[in-house]
Amino acid sequence: MSESQSEIPITPEALDQLSEELDARMPDLLDEVRELLAAEWPDYARYLDEHRAEVAEVGVLFVHRLLDLAEHGPQHAHGAGEDLELPTQLVFEQVGRQQLQEGQELSDLLAAYQVGARVAWHHVAETALKLDLGSEVLAILAEAVFAFVDEFSTASAHGYVSEQSASSAARERHREELAELLLSGRSDTIAVRLAAERAGWQVPGDVAVVLADPEDARACGVVEHLGHHCLPIRRDDATGAIVPLPGGRADRLISALRDCRAVIGHPLTVDLLPAGMRIARTALRLRSTGVLRGSPVIVAEELDTIIANRDEWLLDTLRRQVLQPLLELPDSKRDRLVETLRSWLWHMGDRHAMADELHIHLQTVRYRMDRLHEVFGDALDSPRERARMYLALTWDDR
Repeated sequence: MSESQSEIPITPEALDQLSEELDARMPDLLDEVRELLAAEWPDYARYLDEHRAEVAEVGVLFVHRLLDLAEHGPQHAHGAGEDLELPTQLVFEQVGRQQLQEGQELSDLLAAYQVGARVAWHHVAETALKLDLGSEVLAILAEAVFAFVDEFSTASAHGYVSEQSASSAARERHREELAELLLSGRSDTIAVRLAAERAGWQVPGDVAVVLADPEDARACGVVEHLGHHCLPIRRDDATGAIVPLPGGRADRLISALRDCRAVIGHPLTVDLLPAGMRIARTALRLRSTGVLRGSPVIVAEELDTIIANRDEWLLDTLRRQVLQPLLELPDSKRDRLVETLRSWLWHMGDRHAMADELHIHLQTVRYRMDRLHEVFGDALDSPRERARMYLALTWDDR
């Protein structure tokens, strides 16, 4: 016998017999697999009934792979070391995709494959023994059966994971689109409802806009991982989220963002989100300039400061008008009088409280107030002018 002939572990006659026997057994093999699946995975049994022809084609491919390995050995078989043929691989990838789409676990599918593998091996081994093919061929066939199952298990797992990634990406895209719709000011109830259904988001009663300082990596990280119940806000100049607030309370949110340079917006309904976004942006800007100092800033507690400082140019203009009578004074005297005027407005004229705050004697308070009355005249006695002064000076934390 030549060297090449000695490498062939099965004769052509035995090969033909193996092919005929396995082809003849295929209907019984499929019936047995179906019966075993029906007990634990009835959905898979129904799938086999509905797609029996396609499954039988895979069975034919399976037999051809076995025959090739039996004839040439694992090292010399056609396509040795290669994966499934592309069309077959795509079929099993699609099975994996459908598994996820139908809400089934991948582990169930792989377990069902193993059931099929055990039944297939039972029939292959019985046929090989019947034909007296020998232990070498039997070992090759055993390796082939389970290698084949591993290949389409891998293909299905790849399909499952790919679909999972695609579904997650699509869901995240829908969540971003919903957030932009809610912040646009151009949404209506129907559009919001449809977009929320597509994103898998239940519209809550109260929400808040949360924004993180883009230079605070920790704040950005916390905001980005607040959970799937939150909608992401991803813009070039803003990292944030639309966060549901059960009962309008933000206790957990405040705790999560403790020591973070971030802003927690005022609780509001989703139709008011565009205004909520504008206020949160203003609060974040005021925090960056030092007007607001909270970590995080809670908008509901800072509305007065935000209102007074929301337009920097207007506030500066008002401040210049209010302080006009002091402009002729030297800087040092002007600063002391501005400080005293602010304290007087804040404490509603309580000179003892002023003295405590400014760390000066009552006599000094009286002297400075006399000087202010000289400079401002009757303006200090006008409720209208005092309100203008209060607005211009009391929120000036810079």
